[in-house]
Amino acid sequence: MSNNPIEDPQSAAIKQLERFGLSTYAAQTFVALASLDTGTAKDVSEVSDVPRTRVYDAIDELHNRGLVDIQNTSPKEFWSVSAETASRTFEHELQRSNEILRTALNELEPAQRRAEQRGVWTVSGQQAVTNRLVDFFDSAEEEIVYMTVEDLLTEDLLSSLRRAAERGVSIRLGGVSVDVQARIQDDIPSAKMFESLWVWSDTPAGRLMMVDGQKTLVSALANGKDAKPSDPRSETAIWGEGETNSLVVVLRAIFTWRLDSNVEL
Repeated sequence: MSNNPIEDPQSAAIKQLERFGLSTYAAQTFVALASLDTGTAKDVSEVSDVPRTRVYDAIDELHNRGLVDIQNTSPKEFWSVSAETASRTFEHELQRSNEILRTALNELEPAQRRAEQRGVWTVSGQQAVTNRLVDFFDSAEEEIVYMTVEDLLTEDLLSSLRRAAERGVSIRLGGVSVDVQARIQDDIPSAKMFESLWVWSDTPAGRLMMVDGQKTLVSALANGKDAKPSDPRSETAIWGEGETNSLVVVLRAIFTWRLDSNVEL
């Protein structure tokens, strides 16, 4: 968890609460109560932009989601749950929403996805490219060949490679430094390293992958050689799937020739 202070915590909290589905007045009311500990509708209205007549509607919304308790005094007093409780509440709601979404989408998918994806597909953004790679790695049955710059070798990808290795998938990695090689092989002892044709980090290339000889992906830093790999907007990739897919055919030929000519490290 980040301990860095937020310049405007009130505005940041309201914005995030709205993203979790609260109305603007409800978000403002909750933030006001968080700073007051307890308060009446008058108190909330005085420290926020919520009109007093709208505080009660906002309280009902918050109360229904378990974020505010009500004391039936005259006037009524309102108490907000702690930051930890609120965070946990939204986390559970998000997990539940994700489960419903996953189940619904799984039921909508065809029984079998086509093994041959016609043409070449584009994906943009570092996290989106990483997600696609994790999907490909998790589907691997025989071999993963992967080249990358160091900053793009994330823990998510290492975990996915580790799972693949545990299933008996052959892992071949190239284009990373000696220090990163050592870290990978400590984590995945069965991984084999190979030398690339060029110094990968000196090019605008991001990642190059082949899975089971039938799925390939290649990415580049969108702003060229000077782009920061850590910039989530800087990476764009293309991928293809299927034995006769044009991208697969070309990259499979390159990989096969290069791997056959390498001495494993």
